[in-house]
Amino acid sequence: MPKAYWIAHVTIDDPTAYEAYRAANAAAFAKYGARFLVRGGAQELVEGEMRPRSVVIEFADLATARACYQSPEYQAALALRQPVSTADVAIVEGWEG
Repeated sequence: MPKAYWIAHVTIDDPTAYEAYRAANAAAFAKYGARFLVRGGAQELVEGEMRPRSVVIEFADLATARACYQSPEYQAALALRQPVSTADVAIVEGWEG
């Protein structure tokens, strides 16, 4: 069974308030075994358009990635993020090849 990933591109409007989201999302990520592969490091856009911050989070499988996003723990964290940032987030199944 392939792993799955959250791929997010984020614009943070209020970095101080965004810290509350980062603290709150830890509970959901711990519960669902999330592992950060990319968390806002330096990036170079070579094609197209993208937001200034990229995040890639690995999960055991697609069902776990979806369950984490839909969980009460993450939804509570999301309520803190949405007023202070704009994001494009996709849940993507990995490739076993």
